[in-house]
Amino acid sequence: MSDSTLLNNDVRERLDEAVTLTPLTRLTEAVKHTLQEGLRTGTLDVPPRMCQPRADTYARRLLYRDPQGRYSMVVMTWGPGQKTALHDHAGIWCVECVMDGTMEVVQYDLLSEDDGRFRFARQTSVHADRGAAGCLIPPFEYHTLGNLNDSPSVTLHVYGGDMTHCHVFEPQPDGAWRKTRKALSFHD
Repeated sequence: MSDSTLLNNDVRERLDEAVTLTPLTRLTEAVKHTLQEGLRTGTLDVPPRMCQPRADTYARRLLYRDPQGRYSMVVMTWGPGQKTALHDHAGIWCVECVMDGTMEVVQYDLLSEDDGRFRFARQTSVHADRGAAGCLIPPFEYHTLGNLNDSPSVTLHVYGGDMTHCHVFEPQPDGAWRKTRKALSFHD
């Protein structure tokens, strides 16, 4: 469970204000600016216990859930070499910010979908260091994330609600991808 005392009041108030903005691009840019400003000024910090890596997978820990359900904040800790499969955010907007380390973010464009077989084109690949942040707005949400360091990296994700699942895309021998629904949970 999240604990509202873990999130600085100034950051929470700025996020609360940001999620009332429309259009969506203004909202995500305001969230992105809030996270980057919070890192720069030291008002955005996460407890050290949330930054501990796991050997078996990257860790997902709930930092904060807006009581009105408008957004949630998840800390992810990545061990060396840990990365995601190609995935989406099940139609939920997201702002991802690197808090420590270096992450590789690779964007994909969906070219087609036919009878459950998806075709993607790999687009940009970005190496993101501390303070770098990006916005994912459906339908432009297909991507992978991976830790490029020999030590843990930490990212903070603000989602437009509770992201309880996503879709993972598994490559097929013919170059197509198959979609699988993946339930998401939190680690201690």
